[in-house]
Parts: sequence; structure tokens; C-alpha cells
Amino acid sequence: MNQLQALLNGSLIRTKHVENAAIININERKVCASTFGFYVPPENAINLIYAFYNNLMQVRREGLYFKQKHYKCVRADEYSIYLKNPDGGLIAVKTNAFILIATYKVGMYPSVCVEAVEKLGKRNECIYAPPCQCFIYWLCSRTQRQKLI
Repeated sequence: MNQLQALLNGSLIRTKHVENAAIININERKVCASTFGFYVPPENAINLIYAFYNNLMQVRREGLYFKQKHYKCVRADEYSIYLKNPDGGLIAVKTNAFILIATYKVGMYPSVCVEAVEKLGKRNECIYAPPCQCFIYWLCSRTQRQKLI
């Protein structure tokens, strides 16, 4: 398990209210880490990037397809998109360089999932957009860095 997977597991999966999670690098337009067994098709990663930059109004009106499932929009702004369907939901949070995504299923508390993803993706006003390898240092608090390194 790499450090980014450890970060996703420790910060999100550990809550027991996040089923799966991934980190999408906006500049590279690809997933740079995901939890075990969670595959995000490249077209879904690009669709989420596009949703944040060009398509928020349409996402609000029509929802979004992710992994061949339709999700209805609960909230969408320039930093966060909350989506749900009868089986669970999808939370996407945009930072300067990444989009964090997390799914939850029926029986999990969406509010806990939202809080965990928003906390991890809390906007850092850095000008520098680091590559995936530096993501942990850039995103984590000092105590989290010490635990992971």
C-alpha cells in the first residue's frame, strides 16, 4: 500500500462511513490513488474534472453518471459536489490540484462521509500544485505527516 492509499484509508475508510475513495490529479487528468479494489474509469475522472470547471449547472439540473450509475445532485458549487442515488452517494471535493472522491452506501451516514472528505480536502491556498508524490506533505497536518512518514 502506498502513502496515498494509506492516507485515504486512514482519513476516510477508517470512519466506517466511506465505502471507497480516490484522488484524481487535475493536471494529469487521471487517478493517482484509490482504495483497494476501487477502480475509477478514466472517462469518469475526466467527467468529474469537467463537472467542476464547465458543467456545474448541468450537474445541478441533471445529476451525473459515475461508474454506470446515475446520481442525483444534492449540492454543487465550485469546491464540492454531493450526489446520491438509491444505493448510496458520491462526494467530490476539489482542491487546487486534486479532486477527492468518496462513495458511501445505504446504511452509512452521508454527513460523516461529507465531513471526512471535506476535512481531508480542506482548501489549502498554496500557489504551488504539487505532484502526487508530494500530496501527503502538502495536504496533511503535521501530526498526520509524522504518522505516515
